Amino acid sequence: MELADRLAAAEVLWLTTLGERGQPQSSPVWFAWDGEAFHVASEPGAAKVANVRRHPAVSVHLDGAGAGDLVVTVEGEASTQDGLGPATEAYVRKYADGFARLGLTPAAYLATFSAALRVVPTRWRVFPST
Repeated sequence: MELADRLAAAEVLWLTTLGERGQPQSSPVWFAWDGEAFHVASEPGAAKVANVRRHPAVSVHLDGAGAGDLVVTVEGEASTQDGLGPATEAYVRKYADGFARLGLTPAAYLATFSAALRVVPTRWRVFPST
């Protein structure tokens, strides 16, 4: 599986931020990849949002890697923003089934998860799992 395919197929990304006392905190999140950055919707009061505001250096890795899949870990710089912006359409398309599982419309979900994180990769580590 190529990197672009792995990024498109992965449902969960693990985002690691630094807490107030410097303790790494990992969170499983939904994401959209636009070819330049990862986009993550979040509740505005979530710890990960506050963590990024204090310390923008983060790491991310794709959930699971079966035999033959690529293991993908990324270091990056995160920023906060109001909403997903141009990534909204791709995010809604990618998680349509997820919204349905939660019993929510995309609009209802994005009203609650109205903050967003944008992670621009600074270093990639990609290798095949065995």
